[in-house]
Amino acid sequence: MWQRPTLYDDDDDDPFISPAREVTLSTNYNLESRVRRPSRFSVPRVTPFKTALLIFAIGIVVLFRDWIPTLASRQTLQACLSADASQATPKTTDIYNTTTVPYAAFQPPESSLYRIPDIIDTFHSYKFRDTCNVSSLDLHAPFSPLCPDRASMLTAMSSGGRIGHDAPYMPRDCDMRWFTSEEVCEILGRFDRVLLVGDSMLRHLIGSINILIRRDLGHGAVTDWNFSPKERKECFCNEQFDIKACSVQGIYKTADVFANDPDSMSCVNPINVMKEIIRLKASIGTEHDKPKAVIFGHGLWSNLDLQKTVNWLDAVLEAIKPGFPTPRHSLFVTPNASGKEKPDEWLVTQGNKALMLFEEAVSIEAAKRGIEHLGTWNMSIQSNMYDGVHLDMRGNLVKAMMVMNWLNLIEN
Repeated sequence: MWQRPTLYDDDDDDPFISPAREVTLSTNYNLESRVRRPSRFSVPRVTPFKTALLIFAIGIVVLFRDWIPTLASRQTLQACLSADASQATPKTTDIYNTTTVPYAAFQPPESSLYRIPDIIDTFHSYKFRDTCNVSSLDLHAPFSPLCPDRASMLTAMSSGGRIGHDAPYMPRDCDMRWFTSEEVCEILGRFDRVLLVGDSMLRHLIGSINILIRRDLGHGAVTDWNFSPKERKECFCNEQFDIKACSVQGIYKTADVFANDPDSMSCVNPINVMKEIIRLKASIGTEHDKPKAVIFGHGLWSNLDLQKTVNWLDAVLEAIKPGFPTPRHSLFVTPNASGKEKPDEWLVTQGNKALMLFEEAVSIEAAKRGIEHLGTWNMSIQSNMYDGVHLDMRGNLVKAMMVMNWLNLIEN
């Protein structure tokens, strides 16, 4: 007869079964259910999903470990300010900037109505905005704090730059404003006249100012009221500056716009901006209740010869002396950087090294004569220069806005 097998053939070799007590396997023993039954001491199985979930949780903790205390401290500060609102002074609340982003390289602009235009495209209502495809946000990236005075503003604008080729321009350490057309008109209206004395770069500067006050990106810098259909087509957008035949038809004084195309002016108050080279004594005018401002530009004409430029400056100061006894509101704007299209024969005398040395030397000589200085080399080194010498419309608009920031901080 077949005998049911025992657990061990030799019970003496089994330490857990005594000879007196034979343990046999039951025919009802379910081995599969035994294997599936989890042990109370079993280790959780490691799966790819559980591993990914653990790594994700660790990443969240690491990512927010510094942010969480910052948020808590902000909430605490808000609670304290709310509790003491009746006793808090404006100075106490001003030091808490709700727009501050921890550890950011550049902080957002101040939360005030005055800086709202800096964060929007102020060109949205300009003529040919979409056709020329230029936004004010493409030209200037706003941040805080705003420069508090002329000295810090000029230093910041002269030493600022761009993060990448033709990227939005940013001053260094403190920011400038990007004014609306109404604000530009208001600033210019504070002066009896703003006189620009210099070369082709200043001709482009006054052209850019006219773009701002005429709200016209297509033809705002040129005398389009007497253009032929061909000129209107060729001297358009960037070509206002890029084509010599167009740039020589630039607007030299705002009085011509008032006389020939007054409807294009966005200024309701009288303004007087002009560029002169010959009739300096007549252009400076006589004594007036409003202040005058003179902007000088020179360098390439003299092949960056410092002594020639100083002699020119002294001659101009002497010529305007009767109506402008002291250069109280005067600014010298040195030439912008050179580009890759600049002819090789000029790289030694007018290349970027020569331009940098000239800018530094002019700032010293101008200071000796009581004249402030604005450098444009840093602003323009990563800008488009269509001929290697002159900036395109975008770069010239930035230069014009830099000058407007200087004018805005002049106190009567």
